[in-house]
Amino acid sequence: MTPEPGLDARMDHYGVSPALKKYFQECIAFHTYPAPGLLIGVFMTDYAVELLGARPGEKLYAVCETAKCAPDPLQVILQCTYGNHRLRVFPIGKFAITVNRPSAAPVTEGVRVFIDPGKLPGYPLIQAWYTNDPSFRTGSMMNDLIDEIFRAGRNILSAERVQVKVTPKQKWHSSTCRVCGELVPADLLDDGICRGCGSMAYYEKTGQVR
Repeated sequence: MTPEPGLDARMDHYGVSPALKKYFQECIAFHTYPAPGLLIGVFMTDYAVELLGARPGEKLYAVCETAKCAPDPLQVILQCTYGNHRLRVFPIGKFAITVNRPSAAPVTEGVRVFIDPGKLPGYPLIQAWYTNDPSFRTGSMMNDLIDEIFRAGRNILSAERVQVKVTPKQKWHSSTCRVCGELVPADLLDDGICRGCGSMAYYEKTGQVR
């Protein structure tokens, strides 16, 4: 996917560095469009890595406190993904991320970066978008919002040093669901029923393919 027309010029206008510009291009291509939360997430990820003093390509772990947009820069820039177990998404509803190094200890040092409500009044469009104010009109205000995000950069963010709980790998064994007959980790069965047949069911069978 090619960058949004005019987006490169707008980044240049607001002094986005070549390295950060590359992050934006890669993240937009991955996300498929320049969502405001994605753009802010790029600034957040870059800031967290800098504060942690991490090197490019260093193995890191991340926590994202929202499932909206912000996980993608962590996946693209840091290669922290749900599949490689280096990304955890906690749907707390806060636009915040935490980045830390691996550790064999129960806790490790990390950096948490978040949108600071106290810094938003100087950026009225970001504030209106972020608070879901009915005055914000996506169709007519989106381009101006993107400009304001590039102008704001890290100025709407705050950071703090934190101690992150490390989740050790757990040993497990498989068991058979008594409804569908498929194998799942035993600790994910509820009264012998997998969550796909129970609390997390999302489909109904319409026929066997083979």
